Amino acid sequence: MHPISKAIRTQVDRTNEMEHSQPLFLTSSFCFDNADDMRAAFADETEDNIYSRFSNPNVQEFVDRMCALEGAEAGFATASGMSAIFASFMTFLKQGDHLLSCRSIFGSTHTVITKYLPKYGISHSYVDAADVSSWEQYITPNTKMIYLETPTNPGLDIIDLKAASALAKKHGLLLNVDNCFATPIAQRPIDFGADLVIHSATKWLDGQGRVLGGIILGKKELIQELYLFCRSTGPSLSPFNAWILSRSLETLEVRMDRHASNALFLAEALEGHARLNWVKYPLLASHPQYAIACEQMTNGGGVVCFELKGGIESGRKFLNALTMLSLTANLGDTRSIASHPASTTHAKLSEAERNAVGISAGLIRISVGLENKKDILADILQALDKC
Repeated sequence: MHPISKAIRTQVDRTNEMEHSQPLFLTSSFCFDNADDMRAAFADETEDNIYSRFSNPNVQEFVDRMCALEGAEAGFATASGMSAIFASFMTFLKQGDHLLSCRSIFGSTHTVITKYLPKYGISHSYVDAADVSSWEQYITPNTKMIYLETPTNPGLDIIDLKAASALAKKHGLLLNVDNCFATPIAQRPIDFGADLVIHSATKWLDGQGRVLGGIILGKKELIQELYLFCRSTGPSLSPFNAWILSRSLETLEVRMDRHASNALFLAEALEGHARLNWVKYPLLASHPQYAIACEQMTNGGGVVCFELKGGIESGRKFLNALTMLSLTANLGDTRSIASHPASTTHAKLSEAERNAVGISAGLIRISVGLENKKDILADILQALDKC
C-alpha cells in the first residue's frame, strides 16, 4: 500500500469498535480490569495505555500515520517542534559530547545549541550547509550527532542528504534531520540514511494554524531511548492536538501539491523583479543547489524567500503595504504569510550571526498558502511597488 493510503487508513485498533474516525480520548489515565493486567502494563509486557503523558490512542494514531509517511519504524509525539528537537539532543547527547550542526537553522534551535546545551557540557560546531565536503574537518572524537535542516530556515539552502549520511556512517554519528519545511510528501530523509527525523507539526502537518505539536521518528531502538526520556520529563502532545493532526495528515499530500505549485509559480513570477536582489526556491533553476533538490525532493515545498533592495526600511514598507497576506512568524498555513526573519524568528541572533547564514536586513520569507496563485502574486507585486 502507498504510504499516503496507509497513513489515511491507519487507525489504532481498540477492541474491534467500528467508528469510521478515531474518537477523542480526553483522559489523563486509563483503567484496568484487574491487578495483574495493571502490573503487566507497568512492566511493559503489554502495549496497554497507562497514562496520557506517555501513551494515548489519539497520540498513537498520529505517530503511526507519520511513521507510514516517513518510512520510520517508530516515533514519539511531543507538545511542540522545539520540544522534539530538545528531546532528541538530551536523549542522545551527554556531558563532554560534541554536536555538529549546519549553521542555518531555526532561531530557537540556535538558542538551544548555543545557550542551553553548554550548561550540560555539550559543545558544538557550526558548518556551512551548502558544503558537506567541508564538514569532516570539524568532527572530533567526542562528536556524536550531526543535526541539520534541509531546506534550511529561512534561507532555503539544500543539504545533500546522501553525502551527510555517508559522513555520519563513516564516523559512527547519528544523523538527525529536521524535515519540517519539506514534509514527507516532498522528502523522506530516512530513505537517504537519516537516523532521526523531526517535525514541528505546528506547520505544514497541521496546515491551518490551529494547534502546536512535534514528532521524532526513526529506528525502533533509538525511539525507545527517546521514549524513556520523554516519559519521565513530560513534553507530551495533548490527545486533542494529536486528533487534529491525524485528521490533517489525511489531506497533507493534496495540500502540499497546491502549496508547492503556488510557490513555484510565485518564485518564477518574481525572479528578476526590479525591486529584488534575488529570489530563492528549491526547484527554481537558479537555486545554487537545484540539482541536489531535484534528486532528493519531489516538490520544492511551500516557502519562497527573496531579498528586497533597500534593507530594513524597504522591508517595513513592504510588510505594511500587504493587504491579503498575513503578518506572523508562523508558516505552513492555508493562508499565505509574510515574515521578516531578521526582526522576528532570528532576532535573537547577532547581526554577524544572521549575516553568516544569509539573513540580511531585507530578507522576506513567504509561506505560500492555498489561495489563488494570481491573488498571492498580485498582493506581493502591489506591495513591492510601495517599497
